[in-house]
Amino acid sequence: MSSRPRAPRAAWPLVAVFTAGYLASYLLPTVVGRLSAHLGLSPAQAGLAGSALLLSSAGAGFALAGRVEGYGARTPARIGLLLAAAGYGCAALGGSVPLVVTGMVVGGFGSGTATAVAAAQIAARHDPHRTSSLGLLSVSATAGALYLTIPHLGGEHRLPFASIALVALLVWPATARLTGPAAAGETASRITGRLPHRRSGLVLAGGMLVWSMAQNALWGVSSRIGAVQAGLSEVTVGAVFAAALGAGLLGVTGAGMLGARLGRAVPIGVGTMVIAGSIVLSSSARDLGSFATGEILWNTFYPVVLSYLIGLAASLDVRGRWAVLAGSASSVGVACGPLLGSLLSEEAGYPVMGLVLGAVTLLVAAPVSAVALHTGGRPLVSGSVRRRGGAPAALLAATTGSGLSGAVPKLGSPEQAVTELRVPALRRRRPARSAFRTAGPEGGPGQSNAYASTSDR
Repeated sequence: MSSRPRAPRAAWPLVAVFTAGYLASYLLPTVVGRLSAHLGLSPAQAGLAGSALLLSSAGAGFALAGRVEGYGARTPARIGLLLAAAGYGCAALGGSVPLVVTGMVVGGFGSGTATAVAAAQIAARHDPHRTSSLGLLSVSATAGALYLTIPHLGGEHRLPFASIALVALLVWPATARLTGPAAAGETASRITGRLPHRRSGLVLAGGMLVWSMAQNALWGVSSRIGAVQAGLSEVTVGAVFAAALGAGLLGVTGAGMLGARLGRAVPIGVGTMVIAGSIVLSSSARDLGSFATGEILWNTFYPVVLSYLIGLAASLDVRGRWAVLAGSASSVGVACGPLLGSLLSEEAGYPVMGLVLGAVTLLVAAPVSAVALHTGGRPLVSGSVRRRGGAPAALLAATTGSGLSGAVPKLGSPEQAVTELRVPALRRRRPARSAFRTAGPEGGPGQSNAYASTSDR
């Protein structure tokens, strides 16, 4: 029986669901900023409301970890999109703080459900890094278009929430291409398996929590840095964010083209160091040039590193459990980010906040890169087994569920090292010469011919 869950043939349904699930966190700066500007909330209170949204999203991910296979991808994705549309729609229509926050929490749970489904299904694909890169490419493009559009339309706090709800409704038809629930026997055999790479997975999940918290602590207050410290208008800040997300598109495209040529440790480690420097630059900006440079540089490398982190989590377990758990841990960090950024900026100022966040980002780069080095082996997928007869046997065992599955490596298992064995050379037997006579042309005397014959034994 296959160790990989059934996955859709095309990647675009997963990319669409991924986009709908991630969009709320990408629009967090404008959501928090408008809550503070139009609902009378303080920056810390607005950040706390954003944290409530993202904590609800993380809770959905933890609740669904390891269960997407049993429920199938189609039904949870539809429930998540409906909750997102209903919750963010209520937040857009509500005029009181309790109603808006309640809608944010419900919508966040829907976003987390959609994200968990997408993460589990992406991990089941043969190239999870490519699919996650396409998802980040899509959500960056969507968020960039909204950042260019929303400041010109006004709408107070309503327009960002209405945009997220509309995207969730537009993605709904794509769920028809997702997989349904698995058979009972097949589901039981999958869920009973132990969670592999527990130590590496826990380190990665903890690292992603801290890494995401540091990133979103800055992202949650970036609009206020541009408006208050750099003295920019909302339209100019929105244009900078759109340009930064456009640079992120180029970064994700480059990461998709680079693939695994440099492994995962180098892009994660080097990219995180660049991100730390850009955090310090952006948080200390006092004019348009430094603010735009820091934001663009940061957003160029942020999705690149995130795509490799998602691919690394997916490679730890082909059933998608570590992808969902690490993604949910990242959502917890995302949720704590706006509140942390608001508190640090109010107590110590934006430049000191940037120094603290940059130092934390650098510290977390080491353990996460170590996980990438430790688990950087290429997974065994159909066609990659180089042993004699290994690829056909592995593919046959994985697709037919035959008795060969116990004798060959499962798809997704780490590639085993091949040990060269020296075989002593065998002494070749000297050729035996046999003489025989052949008849002459006209029955005359035969000619003697000798032929050398060698034994193949």
